[in-house]
Amino acid sequence: MAAEELLTEIKRVIREETPFASSISDIDFEGPRVVLYCKNLDLLMENGDVIKELAHKIRKRITLRPDPLILTEPEEAEKKIRALVPQEAGVTDVIFSPDVGEVVIEAEKPGIAIGKGGALLREIMKKVCWTPRVMRVPPIRSDIVRGIRYSIIQAGAERRDILHKIGRRIHREPKAKGDWVRTAIFGGAREVGRSSFLLQTPESKILLDCGVNVASEDRAFPHLEAPELRIPELDAVIITHAHLDHMGFVPFLYKYGFEGPVYCTPSTRDLAALLQLDYVDVAEREDKPLPYNKRDIKTFVQHTIPLDYGDVTDISPDVRITFHNAGHILGSAIVHIHIGEGLYNVVYTGDIKFDRTRLFSPAVCTFPRLETLILESTYGGAEDIQPYRTDAEKEFIRIMTETVRRGGKVIVPVFAVGRSQEIMILLEDCRRRGIFDGATVYLDGMIWEATAIHTTYPEYLCPDLRDLILHQGVNPFLSEMFVRVANPDQRKQAIEGEPSVILATAGMMTGGPVLEYFKALAPDPRNSLVFVGYQSEGSLGRRVQKGWREVPLRGAGGRAEEVKVNMDIRTVDGFSGHSDRAQLLNYVRRATPKPQRVICCHGEDTKCTNLASAVHKLFKVETRAPHNLEVIRLR
Repeated sequence: MAAEELLTEIKRVIREETPFASSISDIDFEGPRVVLYCKNLDLLMENGDVIKELAHKIRKRITLRPDPLILTEPEEAEKKIRALVPQEAGVTDVIFSPDVGEVVIEAEKPGIAIGKGGALLREIMKKVCWTPRVMRVPPIRSDIVRGIRYSIIQAGAERRDILHKIGRRIHREPKAKGDWVRTAIFGGAREVGRSSFLLQTPESKILLDCGVNVASEDRAFPHLEAPELRIPELDAVIITHAHLDHMGFVPFLYKYGFEGPVYCTPSTRDLAALLQLDYVDVAEREDKPLPYNKRDIKTFVQHTIPLDYGDVTDISPDVRITFHNAGHILGSAIVHIHIGEGLYNVVYTGDIKFDRTRLFSPAVCTFPRLETLILESTYGGAEDIQPYRTDAEKEFIRIMTETVRRGGKVIVPVFAVGRSQEIMILLEDCRRRGIFDGATVYLDGMIWEATAIHTTYPEYLCPDLRDLILHQGVNPFLSEMFVRVANPDQRKQAIEGEPSVILATAGMMTGGPVLEYFKALAPDPRNSLVFVGYQSEGSLGRRVQKGWREVPLRGAGGRAEEVKVNMDIRTVDGFSGHSDRAQLLNYVRRATPKPQRVICCHGEDTKCTNLASAVHKLFKVETRAPHNLEVIRLR
């Protein structure tokens, strides 16, 4: 059934088989959902049982919205909202989205603004007819979050048109015949970086991740020139998480003809935009060719359809996806892909952590069905067993304390997203317990903005940290020990001042402010540099880690200069957001149901092959460690 025929049938069902047909003024597709515009507020405020029954009948997710004709003028509506919401709720902003009939109420204490059992929300709706949504004011203001929110509101009509087109493509009439499923690998096979997989059926083409390898110039981008891929024909792009090696090339797709949706979690969207903007800024500063520009990033944001964990969503006529917690970074997702009516099921892990951390719960390993598992192998080698997290934390604090006591400074190259916040939580906890002597911790690069996004989405943090922030009123990210470095003068102060700890991007020392600290502090043996994350082959971080004592760096005017490395170089394993070999094998062991095939990717050559061999021997399933540009028939 074609999209228009399906929409006609849905309208018929509502008109003939539901008691509220007269309350519906319009029905349309918006992305994967069916939107009903209501003239009667009672329908919007019902307990939802009738709507659930309708959604089950038409087998589509339903969104209810007020008819635009019944909405109170925004200026008058804001006055009424502020009069209704108690002052102690701390309302900071009221933002209207006319194209969806929604009003966002930002409040310091959301519970008061919502009212007992949602009573205040219902009262607001009765008075102004807008659908109210209360959001917690982030403890740290995020320019990215606010910018994205306002850009979506300002482009409301344009975005609605985009969603209408996407909805019609999703619900188009299937024309292809056949029941095969295959995947083509464009990047991330036997390497770390530029992850990109094409999942293809006779009807659909779905791109799983589309990243860049920031540590390589000749292998920086995925093989989008492969004959299997025609960018304008893609049905959707799925982003598992917001690291550049998984999403850094997505805006390029819009530059070359893609007009479809990107699916990811809300926090992944915001973090991805942050890192992509920085990627463009760095390329401009270093006079490198730009694969896309900031306008393409804005287009990516406008086409993003955010999904929460557990939302089951149609993304093409024969593909349905569900996100699950991956435990890697904020909003990271394992993608369960259901193809056809029970035809085949693929789980693509992206990057996973199958263990508890200070930030996140372990990765989900239970799914409704599972035939092929595409598994990361970053630490899949035979020797890749990380120490216990508690031992790693003790070693890290020992190095910090010893360095500060001898009058030195500690540089920690970190990824802005994930590792930075993990180290911040550890240091703040140690300070509270009197273990660390409380030296100043400087945060340089995108760390502050990334941390602000973490405070915007506490629901994606582990239960203990979420409870600490939301219910105990203790926010470790706001500790007075953390000092944001926002300009060159503050950076100079951090370099020349008292002994301290400096968290600076980039995590592999491929650019960013960490290089300024390294150039200034590397010659002094009192100082330390501590690696707490993966260093890709070819990166400056890997060379320093290997023991190079003279490192060429670009100086003033672009001239190369040799930096003598006399500082103490340490690597503390155990902080990784990736699973080690034991955790990866345990993940396959615990995966339910047991997969028939495991494809090992996102690891150096020997890591992928070693892990694939071990999985085959232990679990007696088919395994593959493919190369880039291979095509694997899954069914």
